[in-house]
Amino acid sequence: MLGGSEVSRLLDILGNRNRRRIIELLRQKPCFVTEISERLVLSPKAVIEHLQMMEREQILISCQDERRRKYYYLSHDINIIVNLQKQEEVMLPPVKEDQKVRFARSLTMFKRMIRVRDELLDNLEHLERNIESGFVEMMRTGEGIIAGDGDLEILLALSHFDLTLVELEEMCSLSTDELKQRLNNLMYTEVVEQTNDRYQIRGTHGE
Repeated sequence: MLGGSEVSRLLDILGNRNRRRIIELLRQKPCFVTEISERLVLSPKAVIEHLQMMEREQILISCQDERRRKYYYLSHDINIIVNLQKQEEVMLPPVKEDQKVRFARSLTMFKRMIRVRDELLDNLEHLERNIESGFVEMMRTGEGIIAGDGDLEILLALSHFDLTLVELEEMCSLSTDELKQRLNNLMYTEVVEQTNDRYQIRGTHGE
């Protein structure tokens, strides 16, 4: 059984919704970074930060397959049981008028935040639908330019951020040699360009 400080630290980690979503996904099967990013619609950078935090806390373990592709899986399952015990009836002290005013103000602010969140979620759902249709359009227009799933993995990663070769290795399920070859092909077809040590989607492709 975990001690109080360990439980508190674990609850802090699991208090983040996206980390809980990652754990739920890894309960189904081990995943690469790009797979988690695509399934949960999160940026690869954010996914890596969450994974590294949970790996430090020994919630996750990372391994490499025969092609040196890094994937993550749960080191052990997590079940949290909360035991609520009914307390004896307590007499509440009378509420002062200024406390009522502060409570009304905080309640009003809470209501506004909830409504803003609901609006953002609605906008996010609309944006996700647009992303799905944009992905379909990209696949249609990229026929003959994009050479298979490997190129697609690279372009999806670079759609989030400009990345170094090391960062791309971390995010893509490709061997180093295959990654370099595909990057060279994408630069040859003027889809990707390299600035210093970072790769990015080229020109109007990235606008």
